Amino acid sequence: MTETYDLAILGSGPGGYVAAIRGAQLGLKTVIVERERLGGICLNWGCIPTKALLRTSEVYHYLTHAKDYGLTADNVGFDLEAVVGRSRTVAGQLNNGVKMLMKKHKVTVVEGVGKLTAADTLVVQRGDRSLELKAKHIIVATGARARDLPFAQADGKRIWTYRHAMVPTEMPAKLLVVGSGAIGVEFASFYNDMGADVTIVEMLPRILPVEDEEVSAFMDKSLKKQQIKVLVGTGIEELETTGEGVMATIRAPDGTVASDTFSHVIVAIGIVPNTEEIGLEALGIATERGHIKVDGYARTNVPGVYAIGDVTGAPWLAHKASHEGVVCVEAIAGLAPHPFITWNIPGCTYSRPQVASVGLTEAKAREVGHEVRVGRFPFIGNGKAIALGEAEGFVKTVFDAGTGELLGAHMVGAEVTELIQGYVIARELETTEAELMETVFAHPTLSEMMHESVLGAYGRAIHI
Repeated sequence: MTETYDLAILGSGPGGYVAAIRGAQLGLKTVIVERERLGGICLNWGCIPTKALLRTSEVYHYLTHAKDYGLTADNVGFDLEAVVGRSRTVAGQLNNGVKMLMKKHKVTVVEGVGKLTAADTLVVQRGDRSLELKAKHIIVATGARARDLPFAQADGKRIWTYRHAMVPTEMPAKLLVVGSGAIGVEFASFYNDMGADVTIVEMLPRILPVEDEEVSAFMDKSLKKQQIKVLVGTGIEELETTGEGVMATIRAPDGTVASDTFSHVIVAIGIVPNTEEIGLEALGIATERGHIKVDGYARTNVPGVYAIGDVTGAPWLAHKASHEGVVCVEAIAGLAPHPFITWNIPGCTYSRPQVASVGLTEAKAREVGHEVRVGRFPFIGNGKAIALGEAEGFVKTVFDAGTGELLGAHMVGAEVTELIQGYVIARELETTEAELMETVFAHPTLSEMMHESVLGAYGRAIHI
C-alpha cells in the first residue's frame, strides 16, 4: 500500500513535530513517522521529565531549609516512586498534547520504523507489515541517543544513561557522574539534593566546559560547597559492576590511578546521532562524524531530502531543532526565510544554581579579534535576589568595545534560564549597549542585574 504526501517527516521530536505543524499551517499535506512516542526524547525522556524531577528536588531543598525562611517543616521526606511518577505524568500529559496538535492540524501520524528507499520514498515497518509513503519532500529528524563508554555499556541496573537515571527504582547511596555537561550537572544536582553522595568526573580541565570560564569556576565552587565532589582533568579507566555496586578505576590529572566503589554510575559523555539503518548510505546522503550535513535551509546534498535537529550536529538543543524545522518547512513552501545559523542560540543548565548563556564567551571574543568591554553584576547586589534567599550568582556581559555590539551574555544563579531570553532578543535585534542602558527594568526584579551588568561594562553600575 502506498500513500502520497507533500511532506513526510521521520521522527516526532521537537524538530519533527514542530516542522509538521508548520507544514500543515502552510497547506502541505503532511505525515509524520515515529517509532516510539510522539514528542521524541526531549518530551518523553529528556527536557521535560528532567525538569519535573529538578523541580521536586528544588522543593525538597527548600523544605529541608525551611528555617532559613522563618518556617518549620518537620519530618521531611520523599517517596521515590511518587517522585518518578510525577515526572512520568508530566511527560505523558505533554505527549497527549502533541497528539492533539497533530489531530488539530490534520497531520497524519504513522507508527513504525521508517527508512528512506528513495529521495521521495519512506518505507515504514510496523511489525510484519510495511507501508510505503511517497512525498515530494522528506525531513529526517531522528535525533540522537546517549553515548556509552566503550568499555562499560549501560545496563540499567548499576550503570545508567539519562533514561535510566530518570526512572530509578532505588535512590543511589553513592553516585558517580561521568561527564560535566548540562546533563551530567543536572543529574548531579538532583541526586545530591535528594540525599545521595555525588562525585562528578570530567576529563577536561573544567566543568561545564562550553560555558564562560568564570561561570565554570563559580559552579565548581558552588557544587563543592553543596558537598558534591568535583574531579576535573580526570578519566575513568574501568567500570566493573558487582552485585553491590560499581568499582571505578579513576586516573587523576597527575597520572596516578586509584579505585573507588559507587552504588550507581550515570554516564553523560555526549550523544550519538540516530543515522544508522535509515537509508542514508544507499541514497548517498553526506554525513560528517555521523551527523547529516545540511545548509542553512536544512537541505542535504540529495534534492528533496532534508535534516534537522540533533541528527545534524551541535548544538544538541530542542529549541535549535524546532527553529531549524520551521526554517526548513518555510523554505520548502517558498516563503524565503532567513537561513538558519547558530550564532544566537541560548544554552541552559537547570541545576542549582542554574546556568544560562548566549553568544561568545569572553575568551572566544578575544580569540576572534574583538577588543572587549566586560560587565559583571553579583546576585548579592540585587534586592529581589536577597529577598528570595538566592544571593548566589552573577550576570556577565561581553561587548565589542568599538561598536557596542553585545557579543555574549553569561549567567549563573536562580532563574537565569528565564532571564537569558532578554539578551537573546537584544542580540537578534542587533541592540547595542546604548539601547540596553536606556531600557527601564522593573524593580524589584532579578532582571535588574541584566541592566547593571551592561552599565558595569561601561563603568556606570549603580549598586556595586
